[in-house]
Amino acid sequence: MTLRFDILVIGSGLAGQSAALRLAQTCKVGLISKRALEDSASGWAQGGIAAVLDSQDSIEAHIRDTITAGAYLNDPEVTRFVIENARRVIDWLVEQGVPFTRDETGYHLTREGGHSARRVIHVADTTGLAVQDILTCKVREHPNISVLERHIAIDLITGDKLGLAENRCYGAYALDSDSGEVLTVGASHTLIATGGAGKVYLYTTNPDTSTGDGIAMAWRAGCRVANMEFIQFHPTCLYHPQAKSFLISEAVRGEGALLRLPDGTRFMTAHDARAELAPRDVVARAIDFEMKKRGLDCVYLDISHKPKEFLGEHFPNILARCLKLGIDISLEPIPVVPAAHYTCGGIITDLRARTDIPGLYAAGEASCTGLHGANRLASNSLLECLVFAEAAVNDILGQATVELPDLPQWDASRVTDPDEEIVISHNWDELRRFMWDYVGIVRTTKRLQRAQHRIRLLTREIDEYYSNFRVSHDLIELRNLVLTADLIVRCALQRRESRGLHFSRDYPEMLPKARNTQLRRPSRRLP
Repeated sequence: MTLRFDILVIGSGLAGQSAALRLAQTCKVGLISKRALEDSASGWAQGGIAAVLDSQDSIEAHIRDTITAGAYLNDPEVTRFVIENARRVIDWLVEQGVPFTRDETGYHLTREGGHSARRVIHVADTTGLAVQDILTCKVREHPNISVLERHIAIDLITGDKLGLAENRCYGAYALDSDSGEVLTVGASHTLIATGGAGKVYLYTTNPDTSTGDGIAMAWRAGCRVANMEFIQFHPTCLYHPQAKSFLISEAVRGEGALLRLPDGTRFMTAHDARAELAPRDVVARAIDFEMKKRGLDCVYLDISHKPKEFLGEHFPNILARCLKLGIDISLEPIPVVPAAHYTCGGIITDLRARTDIPGLYAAGEASCTGLHGANRLASNSLLECLVFAEAAVNDILGQATVELPDLPQWDASRVTDPDEEIVISHNWDELRRFMWDYVGIVRTTKRLQRAQHRIRLLTREIDEYYSNFRVSHDLIELRNLVLTADLIVRCALQRRESRGLHFSRDYPEMLPKARNTQLRRPSRRLP
């Protein structure tokens, strides 16, 4: 079956949905969501969106905070571009009906780690969910948007694969997870907005959708990727057997929460002058250090000195979720551990969200724009989604419509139904465990080499499986996760310093000059 659209958007988070809504004013848009529209990492974002909205704040201060947190690897032009466009994209969300939290002076702004001012606009402690709910309703109702839920993109369709002179993107193949049918989805322009790759690790704050799909597809199609070694570990994920991937927002520390050892002793003051308000990489490493040094299962985040009314007003979701698990955060500290949270690297894009392949764009966590450098500043992620989705839309609308070539159907004539699907679950578990052990918060060259060896073995096994059996949702995700893990390790081995989120015991110093780690896939074309 073949579907044709003006634009194909792969991914249903904030970048994908905001782009689809903007494009749908004049174009026919196909939007692929591998689960339900609501199931994305954007919907899990608690803190908010960073923007200069207070007269006491400034664009220069936000830029300075972003570059300081990013360990000076940030692209200055990109950083200024995003931050200068922040107010406008916030206004767009307000126009869509997002009910940002207000106080007596206007919008309530909170402060998070690494920020020098209160500049995070939010909807209580469920900002991502509130924004996602508003946009999802609009996407579902829009007559120019065709939503393909429970479809997972397999690979991009490019001129290179079709044997054409230009390696342009013409859409993608997508598996209908319910019927098992593979669709050919053609489009003049394609936007990858698939999010990050947190599920490559055993412990993560990410939803099950974060399997590196867009990064892996773009790499296979010939795009460069960069800075994949910079995986942000959020310092405070709730530690409880019944709390799968539940994040305790950065804003809790922004409102005065203190990190303590089991005996109640504060420890962040011994690690950084900014204490609990240090950037995430610093706090995560400090927690990791204390846990390993003392053999702890977790540390504790204490905001019990704040009135319960205050907590109910500012953190209603966190308060309710913890209460449900038997933790009253107004009376006792919250057990927390670091967990993989955000992929700072990804597909290299320019200021118009263009990748190396004509007709292919990327926005959000799947991309590497240069904004985050070696460590993302809190609440800059949703901002980046909005600004670069808009940039992609503006560029696409300025392009002429491209005539699609004949697009071949997916060839499944030489494969059979899988005989042992347990192979997939075993490989998935093995990958996530050794990535956590060997490519985590603190790294060594030997650990990275061990991970690389195991990745190569898994890759051969998965490639053989992929070649002989019909594709399935789980197989596609595993294939993408293993490739993404390989890119993370390759970048980490190339970086012979410690910078931002990449800390190596073998190279503990930061080099004087900041450089990006870029990977380019060798061309398979004959000269």
